[in-house]
Amino acid sequence: MATSNDIKNGLCMKFNNGIYTVVEFLHVKPGKGPAFVRTKLKNLTNGKVIDNTFSAGHRIDVVRVERRKYQYLYKEGNVYHFMNQETYEQTFIDEAIINAPQFLKEGDFAEIVFDADEEKPLLCELPASLILEVTYTEPGEKGNTATNAFKPATVETGAEVRVPLFINIGDHIKVSTVDGAYSERVKV
Repeated sequence: MATSNDIKNGLCMKFNNGIYTVVEFLHVKPGKGPAFVRTKLKNLTNGKVIDNTFSAGHRIDVVRVERRKYQYLYKEGNVYHFMNQETYEQTFIDEAIINAPQFLKEGDFAEIVFDADEEKPLLCELPASLILEVTYTEPGEKGNTATNAFKPATVETGAEVRVPLFINIGDHIKVSTVDGAYSERVKV
């Protein structure tokens, strides 16, 4: 059994009859009173994020997890098919546990987090950013840049991203999988 002093980002634990991962934490030692840990926890089954405060020394039940790299093969309904590169074993992941399924394209790699005791997939994480090709966007107008102007663009996976006016069809852009925002244009 671990205590609240062991809390760090990415830690998985059993809490409120579910499995949660720590998104943010802050150890607080006020001038008066006991220390505590303020956390943001994400439920791995439904994706809801909650705030919780643990008192110092509070016992937590840590879940042992394993992270494995898998390659995305194809989508069938709401189920995504992935393959382990070492064993060639396929696993099927529900769309609900993938952090940014709209940016996933065939051949991409993702990290799947498994409950080590039950061999059950808990979460599928794409890299922090992906490079995607713009397949459609309206042409930008010259002189229409009084402020940071953005326009909608469709990328090769079918997702829509807001991009600057100078981005054209065929350009490759880096997109953040955390919030779906444009990062930069990339030379390929």
